[in-house]
This record gives sequence, structure tokens and C-alpha cells, in this order.
Amino acid sequence: MAAVGSGGSTAAAGPGTVSAGALEPGTASAGNVKHLVLFLHEAVLVQYVDTLKLAVPSLIYTLQNNLQYVAISNLPAATFQVTYQLKILTTALFSVLMLNRSLSRLQWASLLLLFTGVAIVQAQQAGGGGPRPLDQNPGAGLAAVVASCLSSGFAGVYFEKILKGSSGSVWLRNLQLGLFGTALGLVGLWWAEGTAVARRGFFFGYTPAVWGVVLNQAFGGLLVAVVVKYADNILKGFATSLSIVLSTVASIRLFGFHVDPLFALGAGLVIGAVYLYSLPRGAAKAIASASGSASGPCTHQQPPGQPPPPQLSSHRGDLSTEPFLPKLLTKVKGS
Repeated sequence: MAAVGSGGSTAAAGPGTVSAGALEPGTASAGNVKHLVLFLHEAVLVQYVDTLKLAVPSLIYTLQNNLQYVAISNLPAATFQVTYQLKILTTALFSVLMLNRSLSRLQWASLLLLFTGVAIVQAQQAGGGGPRPLDQNPGAGLAAVVASCLSSGFAGVYFEKILKGSSGSVWLRNLQLGLFGTALGLVGLWWAEGTAVARRGFFFGYTPAVWGVVLNQAFGGLLVAVVVKYADNILKGFATSLSIVLSTVASIRLFGFHVDPLFALGAGLVIGAVYLYSLPRGAAKAIASASGSASGPCTHQQPPGQPPPPQLSSHRGDLSTEPFLPKLLTKVKGS
């Protein structure tokens, strides 16, 4: 991992600096722990301006996490999983607005298909698709999902912009996010449930099911970096589609969720849209050219002796087309 810090270069040895080697896994020792503490003091407290930049996405991520619980409390799990794919649409729109990113025609078409599929699923839900618990409010659940998708898209793109605009390590940025998120979460807990926590204790109500959710969320967060680094966009699209199918099956098994043709149509459109959007640029161009050649002869031959035109990168782990998760960009060693 490259040396990190607000200045963007390896700092000389001093009382407030540390080399990046102290942060590498497997190098823990008393000296390195001391260096790590000095580094965190320098990066988090001394360079407080960089730290404060992470307050915005951290606040939004904290809000987003709480909105997800509001949504899942008021919607069937399958409906929530399908509707939550709107975060692809919001992330794409914020990427165009904030990062000046361009989308292909196929991606725009897939976003329209995605919106249509979600609208069909919500129409099915509003029409009373199957029995639901009396304490569920589909309107509140939909509002929470939309707000969560908007916050997810904005926070992810904002975080990516911060990472690309500075030389700080992704590990340092995640630590700064975690510090703000923990502080904001504790403030919210004290504001809403301070009296109950003081009377019953912080861990009151932590049943095995709750611990399972906590561990699942933590493990999912760790998987984010692995997926972004090693999986390509097509695999991510398949993973998202599989999550929709599994959520539907689990809802049928556990909660008696009823799948009617309208829900199946909407979910199918969403799954197809996710797959089409996640195609690399090269594959998307091939599909577009194939559809164009089917309607008429429109071919282009490279003149002999001329080098082929440059192709957009679609290597594994390329985040330029990744809309699904917060942009955990890893720095290339030495950059």
C-alpha cells in the first residue's frame, strides 16, 4: 500500500508522521503500534480539514442505514430488494452531474427499464398484492427506500470524488467515515432512546437474531472491497439478480409472500436492467453494433496499416462503471 497522508507523499520521520509500512497487515509490533497511533493523530486530528470532508458522506450513510430499517419494516423483503435497486439509477445520475461521467445509450435504456420494473412492483404493492401485516405502511416504506437510494447515490459519488481528489488511502478514509458514523449514531441513539438505554443498558434487546444482523452487515461491508477488487461488473450484476431471487424465495418461505404475474414482470425487468447496465463498455458497444447491423448494413473497416482505435477499459474491478456500492477505491502501490 502506498504511503498515505493528507499531503499525499511519504513524510520524513518525525514526531507526527509515520511510514505506510506501519499500516501493512502482519507487521504489528510495539513500535509499529506507536507509529500507527502517531499516524492517526497526524492524519485525523492535525489534518482536520481532510477529516471534516468525510463528515458529509458519513452523515448521509448513517441516515441511509436507518432509512433501510424503516423501509424493510414497512415493505415485504422481496419488494424492498427490488425497489432498492433504484440506487443504480440515483448513482448514475449523480455520477453524470458531479463527475461529468458519460453513459452509453444501452445504459440509459437499462436505467429506463429499471425504473419501469420498480414502478410495476410498486403498483403491484399498492394494489394489495397478497396479505401483509397490519403494522406495515407501504407508503412510508416506499418513501424510505427512495430517500435511502438518493442518499446512497449522492454519498457514494461524493466519496469517490474525495478519494480521486486526494492521495489519502482508502483505509484512512474508511476510518474517518467510521469515526463520524459512530459519533453520529451514538448521538442519534442518545436523542431517541437515551432514557431507555440508561435504564436498561446499551445491549438490552440484543437477541441472537440481532447479533446475526450485526455480523451479517459487518461481513457484507468487508465483502464490498473484495467484490470491487476481484469481481467484474457482469458478476456483480448476477450477484444482484441472485439477491433478488433469494429474497423472494425467503419471503415466500418465511412470510407467505405471494408472487403474482405483475411482481414477476417487474422483478424480471429489474434483473434484466441490472445485467445490461453492468455490461462493460466493450460488450455494450458490441450489442449496439449487432442491433444496428440487423437493421441495415452499417459497418466500418479499419484502413490497412492503421492502429486500432483505443478501447475503453473494462478490466476486472474497474470502478468507472460500478454503480452498486460506495466507491472503495484502492490506491495502486507507489501512486
